[in-house]
Amino acid sequence: MIEKFIYQIKFLKTMTDERRPLRDIVGKMVVTKEGKRLGLVNDITFETKSGELIQLIVKNPTTYTQNLNLERSNVGELLVPHNSIMAIGDFVVVSEEDLM
Repeated sequence: MIEKFIYQIKFLKTMTDERRPLRDIVGKMVVTKEGKRLGLVNDITFETKSGELIQLIVKNPTTYTQNLNLERSNVGELLVPHNSIMAIGDFVVVSEEDLM
């Protein structure tokens, strides 16, 4: 089960100031808590003054993502909002409910 391989990390400064280097996130598979694959983290966007994460930029979106109402970049990458991220470990786990 995914929960076995992940540990909880919060990005909002109000929850914690724990930070992760970009290299620890890029290339990880993004999955829903139900185990549906969305794609691979290609990059992030963040607030330059505070360092607060704004969104993940996900490349190679799966066909499952066509059913989700997510913004896309001008080159077709998914833009996953930070508030949907539940955990980061072997995978980036997101809440599908927060994506809609």
